[in-house]
Amino acid sequence: MTARFDLYPAIDLKDGQCVRLLRGEMDQATAFNPDPADQAAKFMAMGFDRLHVVDLNGAFAGNSANGDAVRAILKATQVPVQLGGGIRTRAQIDAWLEAGVARVILGTAALRDPELVKSAARDLPDSIVVGIDAKDGYVAVEGWAETSDMKAVELAKIFEGCGVAGLVVTDISRDGMKTGVNVEFTSEMAEAVSIPVIASGGVASLDDIQNLMNAGSRHAISGSILGRALYDGDIDPAAAIAAVKGGL
Repeated sequence: MTARFDLYPAIDLKDGQCVRLLRGEMDQATAFNPDPADQAAKFMAMGFDRLHVVDLNGAFAGNSANGDAVRAILKATQVPVQLGGGIRTRAQIDAWLEAGVARVILGTAALRDPELVKSAARDLPDSIVVGIDAKDGYVAVEGWAETSDMKAVELAKIFEGCGVAGLVVTDISRDGMKTGVNVEFTSEMAEAVSIPVIASGGVASLDDIQNLMNAGSRHAISGSILGRALYDGDIDPAAAIAAVKGGL
């Protein structure tokens, strides 16, 4: 079991609202809270000590589209927030870090401009996370609308040793489906690099969390993003938090 395993409740932003998607399809969005800042405060009240925020519109547009909602979340919470979606330039990275975001997640930029990611990671310690979203093992970008010919594992290896704080690894086929996390794929990614790997996509139960915590030999998985199962009540927040503290 890894020495530290973090849970990241997810707030996905679409048109200013907190939503969840199925397999990343924008037309398959379910709105859970029209006030993302309120949702962030609720997660903090549940005892979670960090947040994962994604600007879905921004991921497709290539720039921040839900900036007001993100700033409201930052104002409403006192826990570290990691933000992704449409952040593809150094100016955008710097602006969000200055606004109070703890870590910036770079996905499309990681594939299109790896040198940007490496430079930012070297200059900004513990501030840059690479998001690797995969379809059948290959990297998907532009809000998951395009699948590249780059294998997810190979992209991860590019960032070994440059100071990237973590990898958020998503199996798109399971995202929002509550069909169980892809432990095998996530473990493969964790074994390939020494960068901490955070699992995303399909986490449905406490068993998934436990399986992730127990996976990996050379490098353990360091955390999990909690999405639809948390919103739907399939994962009890208190039980999940107790699990990562050794109380399952």
